[in-house]
Amino acid sequence: MTGIHSSAGAFARTVGAVLLVIAAGCQPPREAATVARDTAAANDTLDTTGSAYVRRAEGAADTAAFADANGSANSGAPASSDSANVSRTSASGATASASAQRPADTTARATPPATPSGPASSAAPSPDVSVPEGRSKRDSLGLARAVRTGLNIESWPVSPSASQPGAVLPHQRIVAYYGNPLSRRMGALGEFPVDEMLERLDREVQAWREADPDTPVKPALHLVAVVAQADAGRDGKYRARMADTLVERVYEWAQRADALLFLDIQVGLASITDELPRLEKFLSRPDVHLGIDPEFSMKTGARPGTRIGTFDAADINHTSRFLADIAERYNLPPKILVVHRFTQSMVTNSSDIQLNPRVQVVMHMDGWGPPWLKYDSYREFVLREPVEFTGFKIFYGNDTRTGTKVLTAGELVQLVPAPFYIQYQ
Repeated sequence: MTGIHSSAGAFARTVGAVLLVIAAGCQPPREAATVARDTAAANDTLDTTGSAYVRRAEGAADTAAFADANGSANSGAPASSDSANVSRTSASGATASASAQRPADTTARATPPATPSGPASSAAPSPDVSVPEGRSKRDSLGLARAVRTGLNIESWPVSPSASQPGAVLPHQRIVAYYGNPLSRRMGALGEFPVDEMLERLDREVQAWREADPDTPVKPALHLVAVVAQADAGRDGKYRARMADTLVERVYEWAQRADALLFLDIQVGLASITDELPRLEKFLSRPDVHLGIDPEFSMKTGARPGTRIGTFDAADINHTSRFLADIAERYNLPPKILVVHRFTQSMVTNSSDIQLNPRVQVVMHMDGWGPPWLKYDSYREFVLREPVEFTGFKIFYGNDTRTGTKVLTAGELVQLVPAPFYIQYQ
């Protein structure tokens, strides 16, 4: 495989990547040329299709900070008297309680987050959280801080779509497998043979049913249908549109599993207005929904993978109106719009996002890393800028790179608000 050299701050790393160039004609995969990438904004690696196979939740300034998941201080906020009542559950089910005191911070984050302010933050009681045996103190406190931030939000936006006939959220939780069948490295959707993939998805669905028996769970497949590329392509837009036959194939898989299908768009140097119309024939189906990925919206003209991209509220509002129009014209239940986010700049002017009763907007925490870092990202980039519904991504590989286990359904249902869209990559 071709080596991709990435420099970020004071260190560099080399990772392997193979780039699929699969335009409408569905050309076979080929190796990409070496791509020099400056990722000073965040440590990200272009995956086999030009997508974000390796994404870090924004936070650690260097590899040492990332690797340190043993409970030492690096939470990204000023030292305070934060504490949490933590119950640890062993494999046998026995629990032991402990009061965890947050230590002073000694390591700077790459992008310091906003800190809690106002009377509500200081007056909030220490939340009770339960974590599996083996979680670090930092992981436990990360969960507790996220829970407390959610509890301190005095007025979460009222969803105008939840009461609409046929609305999925919040009446069901969605558990999705993400990826592309043309890449084994892009996510679980393409990593395994289809029968095994669907069996694995079913096991995750069951885990969520057990963790939250009061909320029905709906499986989903999340297909990247427009894939950002390192090569410009014939039209210079740095994106590859998947063939309709591929979308239909994954749709058939979704039907086998009584699952929803999400089509994800990575626009590259195109625009969201360019890419939406060709997907209408699929989005006009009641069980097909949409995801958009700001990371690969390269408004500055930079090549995908060299910078973190961005969408503005205006882009999200345009997409929402497009989906609302489809729902109205085809007499459909509300469509779901998933917006990926793991940095502040990926979504600008979020307070200007307009809610529509025909569209359910999910702000989806899409970064990878140890549990505390993911909790911090959920808190800073989803909870602190509330829109409508929340989502959370689990990376089977990258979340475990420091030896930690992936977050469990039992941990994530404690978040306030708990995410109603869960994605596995």
